[in-house]
Amino acid sequence: MEKKNTIFCDIDGTLFKYRKFETYETSEPELLSGVKEKLDQWYTSGHMIILTTARPEWLRDHTVKELKLHDLPWSRLIMEIERGPRFLINDMDPSKPGTRATGIDLERNKGLRSVEWPEGM
Repeated sequence: MEKKNTIFCDIDGTLFKYRKFETYETSEPELLSGVKEKLDQWYTSGHMIILTTARPEWLRDHTVKELKLHDLPWSRLIMEIERGPRFLINDMDPSKPGTRATGIDLERNKGLRSVEWPEGM
């Protein structure tokens, strides 16, 4: 059985063009280049997509509305994470070589098309 990936992905500046919190309810989200295609590819391949955001919890319903407006697939949505650097920590099985945790820094507002993805993504 092929093991699937878990993909943690930020929302603002990564999926949608970056906006200030105070403008979310008065402005439309602008989908960035390659986002819909890449999320659809990951989702239909069976990977888990966990969207993360520093948006406050009171914007959850609004955030879900924006994601649905653009028909973006996701598995989980984690709100109110800190705005500082994010770290992914995972264990490695010594009998199975290869990287088990990868971090990818994107230039803000460039979308997912701007990335050379590791094999399997």
